[in-house]
Amino acid sequence: MSTPFFERWFANHFINRIGHKSAFALAMVLCVLWSVTAAVRVSGAPGEPVAALTSHEWPSEWDGAALRPLALSEVEQRFADRFPGAIGRMTDGRQTLVLREVTQPTRMLHPAVDCYRALGYRIEQARLERDAQERMWRCFVAQRHGAQKIRVCERIVDAQGTAFTDTSAWYWAAASGQSHGPWQAVTVARPI
Repeated sequence: MSTPFFERWFANHFINRIGHKSAFALAMVLCVLWSVTAAVRVSGAPGEPVAALTSHEWPSEWDGAALRPLALSEVEQRFADRFPGAIGRMTDGRQTLVLREVTQPTRMLHPAVDCYRALGYRIEQARLERDAQERMWRCFVAQRHGAQKIRVCERIVDAQGTAFTDTSAWYWAAASGQSHGPWQAVTVARPI
């Protein structure tokens, strides 16, 4: 006796739903395992003190100007606690530098423009620029509620000296093994 069309369709549809749900569940398990693996790599060797993971010696000068360390804000410190590398904030008296040493490819290193927008800044004049040392930077002007404008420039440099002005391009080059770390990400902000 042959199975009616509706019963065959229902059986195939039900089997396909189970297959899709199983594939989705497997993908979620793989994502969790990948996240746990990444967290274990960031946390260091068993018994290694946390201070050894977060301490970092930052440069004492930038482009010939002496740097003075600045404390991270409470929000910055919470972010730094989870960041795969080290974060430092400094000033030379006229501008603020945020230096990040990145030890592995991560989506936690994102464009400064995203941070400024999230804080309510309006972004203008976004473009690539070369500085006096011929370094390429991605720059923009940020302003919030009519306050003083801030000029922000950023770049990422890998261990071989290759520079990136696009965070996504850096991430994919690092994740695919085309760029090797540690990477130095620099964001410079100065009032204009």
